[in-house]
Amino acid sequence: MLSNAINADKERIRIKAGRGLWRRLLISITWVTVVFPVLAQAENSPVTLTDDRGKTIELTQPATRPAAISTFGADVARALGIQPVAITTFGLEGTPAYLGPEMNKIPSLGPRHQPNLERLSRIAPDLVFAIRRYTEKDGPQIEAIAPMVALDLITLQDSLHAVALAGDAFGRSQQAQQINEQFMTRLNSLAAQSPGGRTVAILTSGGETPFVYYDHFLTAALLERLHFDNVGGPPPNPDSGIPLGYRISLETLLTLNPDVIFLLPSNRQRGFTLNPVWPYLQAVKNDQVFEVGQHWKESAGPIARSLVLDDMTRLLFPDITPVKTSLR
Repeated sequence: MLSNAINADKERIRIKAGRGLWRRLLISITWVTVVFPVLAQAENSPVTLTDDRGKTIELTQPATRPAAISTFGADVARALGIQPVAITTFGLEGTPAYLGPEMNKIPSLGPRHQPNLERLSRIAPDLVFAIRRYTEKDGPQIEAIAPMVALDLITLQDSLHAVALAGDAFGRSQQAQQINEQFMTRLNSLAAQSPGGRTVAILTSGGETPFVYYDHFLTAALLERLHFDNVGGPPPNPDSGIPLGYRISLETLLTLNPDVIFLLPSNRQRGFTLNPVWPYLQAVKNDQVFEVGQHWKESAGPIARSLVLDDMTRLLFPDITPVKTSLR
């Protein structure tokens, strides 16, 4: 009987992802080809970059063949009109569908925490964009193949900085600056229309105990900017940004009782949603649990973060007309 009741509750609180989510994401990506006419191209002059390790990277000319040991590298390259030559896998999807069908033709390097360096060497990129925390071990081997820009990609400021740095790397600094300015204008406009006053949790994990993200994690930070109160709270180590969050029991989550819950993708059934406590959460009872795509977990790229705002507008502010920008 308990099992039947739980299953019935589960059906009643079906997560509102909607079958058309990825279709909407693919439609949104059409801006990639029309964002801006390519601005004045930088001459083939040397480029000096400083990444999040504090390391200086010298390029003899702007990069044209970037590899991405992170979805960010492919995302920002596409946004700036550059085709990446290799990319790591994107969560459960393999390739990031939100970047368009062209991604299926780009060689895969496997998972970002264990990229195929032999394949990377054969592809011979002229620059590698990587997530710093995933490539510390393999950094020297990667840099023997090509210069590497290692990025934190955790916070909103990390995202803005990384997009600007990529613009410098590709000789398209002005275009990158406009993309950042346009995003912040849109975010601030949405924040001005947000009534606020609601609490939120971003959860992941396929286990019995969910993982909740701290305030500094990019998607949580965007919700905070929109006047939501993230129940995950502030990070204990704001300077390093690690860890990104922590395990939280359903009983503790019930005491926090968020108004809205976002669920990130999982490769197995979320055990915590079968916990007898789950149906008593306010968000569950009010049908305010939303399943979102992998772009919420890897949201630092300009295309991904724009799609995250699309999702937030659609799910949280259905009465607000989306701001029309050239990034949409």
